[in-house]
Amino acid sequence: MPTLSGVRGAANALTHVGVVTPLIETQIRDEVVFIKAECLQRTGSFKLRGAWWRLASIPAVQRAQGVVAFSSGNHAQGVAWAARRLGMPAVIVMPRDAPAAKVAGTRASGAEIVFYDRATESREAIAAEIAQTSGAVLVPSFDDPWIVEGQGTAGLEIVEQYRAATGRSVARIAVCCGGGGLSAGIALGAPDAAIVVVEPEGWDDMGESLRRGAIVPVGANPPVTSCDALQTLRVADRTFEILRARGATGIAVSEAEIAAAMRFAFETLKLVVEPGGAVALAAALAGKLPLAGTALVVSGGNVDPATFRTLTA
Repeated sequence: MPTLSGVRGAANALTHVGVVTPLIETQIRDEVVFIKAECLQRTGSFKLRGAWWRLASIPAVQRAQGVVAFSSGNHAQGVAWAARRLGMPAVIVMPRDAPAAKVAGTRASGAEIVFYDRATESREAIAAEIAQTSGAVLVPSFDDPWIVEGQGTAGLEIVEQYRAATGRSVARIAVCCGGGGLSAGIALGAPDAAIVVVEPEGWDDMGESLRRGAIVPVGANPPVTSCDALQTLRVADRTFEILRARGATGIAVSEAEIAAAMRFAFETLKLVVEPGGAVALAAALAGKLPLAGTALVVSGGNVDPATFRTLTA
């Protein structure tokens, strides 16, 4: 299982490659709220944190065989960027309907892309076969202790930045959630803050699992969502157990609320945020969580221009 000491180790490893993203003060309904702008991280999302910690932890003798990962785009870009910096080959399994901006960003870092069909194929099975054949290290997007620890470095930063800005401890952190790697990591990195996971309606399996006390997969025929990064059908035992032990809670937001959050981020904060990265802000704007003492994680910023124009119109 990942640990707080592992999160601190990841923070040391990221010193010269990651970006300490800003904690931006804003107001929502006359309450001061702080936005952790992970859309300004290298590659446009928090995923670089876990990717770098995982790949940097691979022994040098194994690096020539490379890595293989599966992702709709943000983890793909983080792994591809880290692999190029470390001189490792990377193969990324991506859905055919992945946003063009994410595909382009992954290719720009030199990774090989293998496409699959979300409806008929298993990305996990495809990636596992590639890893077995090539000897590459498989790098999951959330179900991995190094990945969780790397993402948790955002929690360390929030704690320090919030105290520097207010003189107080952050009471609550709302986090976008797909498989739970980021929210579980932040639960470790910010051990004294309440953790709220936010997901799109119909894909809120982590929230439902926390309510029931056992993992509940996404149901049959889930609704269409603009949040490509949060379309995880089942959370991991590892991430669920961390969040359950911390007493985390879950919130679901609608597509209209997500679009409103993207508009707010652009017009008020001057941030370009993709749908999946805007869900925590959407929950705050919709009045679904307390605002006093709250920090919201906003990540990532990899959205196709046409999609952004449509959702923010």
